[in-house]
Amino acid sequence: MAVADFFLDPSFKGFPAAAAPGPASAIAQRGWNVLADDLPLPLAVLRRSALGHNLAWMQDFARRKGILLAPHGKSTMSPELFALQLQAGAWGLTLATAFQVGIGVSAGARRIIIANQVVCDADLDALDALLARQADLRLWFLVDSLAQLALIEDWAARRASARVFDVLLEMGIPGQRTGCRSLEQALQLAQALAASPVVRLAGIECYEGGVARCDSEHDMREVTGLVRRVVEAARACDAEGLWSADADVILLTAGGSAVFDLVVPLLQTQGLSRPVQGVLRSGCYITHDHGNYRRFLALVQQREGLQETLRPALTVWSMVQSVPEPGLALLTCGRRDISYDLEMPIPVRLARRSALVAEAVPGHWSVSALNDQHAYLRFNREAPSAQQPRVGDRVELGVSHPCTTFDKWRWMPVVEDDGRVTGAIHTCF
Repeated sequence: MAVADFFLDPSFKGFPAAAAPGPASAIAQRGWNVLADDLPLPLAVLRRSALGHNLAWMQDFARRKGILLAPHGKSTMSPELFALQLQAGAWGLTLATAFQVGIGVSAGARRIIIANQVVCDADLDALDALLARQADLRLWFLVDSLAQLALIEDWAARRASARVFDVLLEMGIPGQRTGCRSLEQALQLAQALAASPVVRLAGIECYEGGVARCDSEHDMREVTGLVRRVVEAARACDAEGLWSADADVILLTAGGSAVFDLVVPLLQTQGLSRPVQGVLRSGCYITHDHGNYRRFLALVQQREGLQETLRPALTVWSMVQSVPEPGLALLTCGRRDISYDLEMPIPVRLARRSALVAEAVPGHWSVSALNDQHAYLRFNREAPSAQQPRVGDRVELGVSHPCTTFDKWRWMPVVEDDGRVTGAIHTCF
């Protein structure tokens, strides 16, 4: 299914105010280059070569492990990127809300896991309507309590609805996010789900990312403990015959973007009464980053003995607007433009004014703080002048945790390695 084209005009931040509006599909014909100052800065961009590498890398990882991939779409909320993931071989998409599901369906997804509890009447109404409109849509959401099940049953009674939702029981971790805390709680809930006329129990879900510390010894121990608890719950449900009679496979699903390799044993579980379909839900892999996930993936690479890893595809270009004192420069990029929830942006490349080639920044450059529209670039005041920023220079900033850069942009150009703009995506936050 082709994603509908979208229209770009100067109301989009990062689109040239003097440029004529036009369809995103024709943007390559404009001949723009980020390094030629054809577009205003700051500007978030996606590097095409890294996107292609990451799509193939993660699909190959899933194929080698014998598992399926349903990337988490909340990372980008971009129909164009969803379509690329599906075209690359993703089994489906993961999303977090009923609103997001609508975007995923419009991008062509026909298998969607909502990795979240659904509790609101309006959201149940929305899912019911989507399922009614799309006969080939398969949809699963999470349940972790009898109280939530009671809300769904109450919705069905008040709506006089015959809808039966496919659900996954969520196993959680004490002190962490949602999910059943014990086998006893999980089994009690599974029994209630199996007896309910409004849901079908199709499998079990967990999320391991909350315990990850970027320490292999710690992460392996904690995630392995979670995997064992989920397998124990799956075997208990299987022994009691609690799976829906309509489910020919059992879905076991996990996998954030940091330690996804450690949940593979769960997704490969054998010995249940029906075949297991293991589904990995990593989302940030498509763009990767220069900070948080880069560190985690270095450990995945070590544990798996991999020769290649993911490549950062998302950056934000900014400009030096002031060097008010030795050792400090101010960039035209702030909290409204770039991630800052985990750590400050990371300077990666420098293009001097009028230069069409970028080079690595000096190692002593760093961003110490952000305001709404400014980044504080610190550098060694004693360094040679060739290593110091100048007003008008362009500085490319890497991000740590890409999700919270995407939600700051309604569109992003897709660029080649030399800075040429050859495509565009938009976001739907």
